[in-house]
Amino acid sequence: MLVRQLCGRRPHFSHSLSGLRLSLRPPNYVRAGWTSRICATLDRHRAHTRLSSTTAVTAQKTWVDRLPAPIRPYLYLTRVDKPIGTLLLFYPCAWSITMASYAIEAPYTVPLTCISLFGLGALIMRGAGCTINDMWDRNLDKAVDRTKERPIARGDITRRQAFAFLGLQLTAGLGVLLQLNWYSILLGASSLSVVTIYPFMKRITHWPQAVLGLAFNWGALLGWSAVAGSTNWSVCLPLYAGGIAWTLVYDSIYAHQDKVDDLTVGIRSTAILFGTNTRPILTGLSVSSLSLICYAGYLNAHGLPFYMGVSAAAIQLARVLYRTDFDSRPSCWSGFVGCGWSGFWVWMGALADYTALMSGMYQ
Repeated sequence: MLVRQLCGRRPHFSHSLSGLRLSLRPPNYVRAGWTSRICATLDRHRAHTRLSSTTAVTAQKTWVDRLPAPIRPYLYLTRVDKPIGTLLLFYPCAWSITMASYAIEAPYTVPLTCISLFGLGALIMRGAGCTINDMWDRNLDKAVDRTKERPIARGDITRRQAFAFLGLQLTAGLGVLLQLNWYSILLGASSLSVVTIYPFMKRITHWPQAVLGLAFNWGALLGWSAVAGSTNWSVCLPLYAGGIAWTLVYDSIYAHQDKVDDLTVGIRSTAILFGTNTRPILTGLSVSSLSLICYAGYLNAHGLPFYMGVSAAAIQLARVLYRTDFDSRPSCWSGFVGCGWSGFWVWMGALADYTALMSGMYQ
């Protein structure tokens, strides 16, 4: 029905879902001919989906399936089998920790301890964020092909069980946070409100990716304070803003995986907002992201290794944006994972600069 309505270019169309009548109107920003382009790509998207469905059982087999059956749904709930989400949360922390260590010439034990704590914290809190997201979206997930097998949507975990598990996750996260100084404890706790409201944003705005950026890049502020005892806002704010722009890039690519189903159930995203202009818009956001990170490095008096790392990140993002087919779910997933490598190279640049400083190369 969605195909007929889009190809017919009706100004208004409805779709019935679980007894509810959802009214969908293409937003005002949609240019003439947008629906015809959607129609042209919709069949290709369905073909990709049918092709991938033949290997879905094989693709879903991970190391988690070798563990005892009672704990598998909880591990899948945390997406522990897909570490890219944890890494995307961790990298801004690592940037900030390494840059702060460079600024105050902290001994190696300081960034090593902080990196370990923040790595564990990223693993725990990314899992908690997934639990919160799936509790909010349990009904929507049932209507989206890619998410309908998630544990809560499938009924493997009840709402009460998920809530109890979330309590354990947040307690563990608090245990990690309490290892930091009081300034960092208060700063870290203040991010929880953003984490909690993020899943609701896709219902009311086309910019949920921006809200995710606010949450996922909090480590750019928190990492510095963990090392130095307080946050250097002049450096950390452009670093934080650069991270938010980076999140808009990778999560917009991620959102393109579900844009057809999202249109059906009324979920909003930058993938739908940007439409056929996604590639140039994400290119601009990538330039903004790396420029802000470079500016933060300049304010922190970084040397050549830092900028070499940012250059490698730029090359990686350019490769991703050039190669990604935004109408192919596998290609979008590959591009999403590829964006993670850009964050890795920024960290490697900062780490190389810190190592050069501590080894006396700048004397």
